Amino acid sequence: MSNPRPLEEEVYDMSGARLALTLCVTKAREGSEADLDALERMFRQLGFESTMKRDPTAQQFQEELDNFQQALDARNDPVSCAFVVLMAHGLEGRLKGEDGQMVELENLFEVLNNKNCRALRAKPKVYIVQACRGEQRDPGETVSGGDIVMITKDSPETIPTYTDILHVYSTIKGYIAYRHNKEGSCFIQTLVDVFTERRGPILELLTEVTRRMAEAELVQEGKPRKVNPEIQSTLRKRLYLQ
Repeated sequence: MSNPRPLEEEVYDMSGARLALTLCVTKAREGSEADLDALERMFRQLGFESTMKRDPTAQQFQEELDNFQQALDARNDPVSCAFVVLMAHGLEGRLKGEDGQMVELENLFEVLNNKNCRALRAKPKVYIVQACRGEQRDPGETVSGGDIVMITKDSPETIPTYTDILHVYSTIKGYIAYRHNKEGSCFIQTLVDVFTERRGPILELLTEVTRRMAEAELVQEGKPRKVNPEIQSTLRKRLYLQ
């Protein structure tokens, strides 16, 4: 039997412009200013042109994404990568605007896909979502020596429209996302720490974010809680930010 060959390392070209858009509902979300400060620091360190908008309504979430796409496509210089950070109260698949109305995440995601945004065609698009995805709370499970079975769900391959996209959710489907009223959210703060302190391809950095969050003990209303992010990727190459 022949020896398996190591994977060729294909890497995204990051020599062009890097842009970031952050849309954050701060009302009734104490601690979100700490998250905005941390993200601003991270984007500055990673060389992104960063725009932040506070307290968008549901309609403004959509409008700001549309404006971002139009600005990207109107640029004369090449664009390498875009980050979109969405922070709000939410339910699975939906975010709540400052006006209490809901916006569908799917509608926000498709604005920058390969079909709708020429500037980002075949370029990495990273969505970071800090929001609840339901009401469930995870008390955590004890890990022992037995077999741990990972269940993965098959997602339909819709190539080429939806390649080169990375969705990073602060929590898994159906569960609450936690936020400290002064220090910000566990997810955003951990992500910023890892992205600014460590080097490596983004999926490896996100694995480290997941590891740190899985180890962290959160206490809510006197009860221990566990939370971990969820990562969905259609990246075709390795993405290095540092």
